Amino acid sequence: MPTRARNVSCVALRPPQRGEVWLFDCGEGTQHQLLRSDLNISQVARIFITHMHGDHVLGLMGLLATCGMTAHARGITIYGPRPIADYVREVSRRTQFQTNYPLDVVEVKDGLVFEDEEFTVACAQLKHRLTAYGYRVVEKDRPGHFDVEKARELGIPAGPLYGKLKQGETVTLADGRTFRGADFCGPVQRGRVVAYCTDTTYCRASVALARDADLLIHEATFADADEVLAVRSTHSTARMAARVASEAGARRLVITHFSPRYFPGNDVGPDDLLEEARAVFPMTEMAQDFRAFDVERREE
Repeated sequence: MPTRARNVSCVALRPPQRGEVWLFDCGEGTQHQLLRSDLNISQVARIFITHMHGDHVLGLMGLLATCGMTAHARGITIYGPRPIADYVREVSRRTQFQTNYPLDVVEVKDGLVFEDEEFTVACAQLKHRLTAYGYRVVEKDRPGHFDVEKARELGIPAGPLYGKLKQGETVTLADGRTFRGADFCGPVQRGRVVAYCTDTTYCRASVALARDADLLIHEATFADADEVLAVRSTHSTARMAARVASEAGARRLVITHFSPRYFPGNDVGPDDLLEEARAVFPMTEMAQDFRAFDVERREE
């Protein structure tokens, strides 16, 4: 539940050079937090809901309504488990809410839920007391830097042939000379991977979603001393989150979704959860409201 220090669940992802914001979960107060951040509500394009518990979804309809009142220039697509479509439809009907922008709702199942020329987003069902999905965002690999000067020196005419070479293709000129794209391009830029897993107790699906991820965002509701509570409520301890990151071979872990029992002034606080996670997976950070993390491209 929200406290003075932390709001409920919502993570924003900014894909590079797209002018878009993708939200993962949309708990109560999300639109207020967006207004306090450096993010622009008008850029919200996709919202991925993990499950229908209130702390993950009760801010959705207010955000959609505000977008409708601010001349939202783009469409919004919502992804989530059943009954997300019924929820949006019924609240819209009961509150006489109508959008002035395209609004699509996609009910997800295990597997691919979105793909374009730059990204894929897949989901898998986690282990929670109602249907909940984790998400894996994969940036597709990009061709390496194209050596334009080299191509010019060899007399290759600019235009479509440069594009083919940049894509790694082999081209033949009118004079019979043949050139391989690989000879003009630097190393391929490996796409980055972000995984988002909440709410869930430890499960193999989380490990699969986080496999080789550059950044894993995972819930850590309980301290290790309260593991019985975690298992009973199908949540994770900080150590469980770290175990997922370690087994998956992730590069970095960000823990979030802490029980209010661990807030400052109590016997155990968020810093203690962070220490428990780092004891298993040292590359762990703690999410805080408005904190931003750069997902760096790994060097081959």
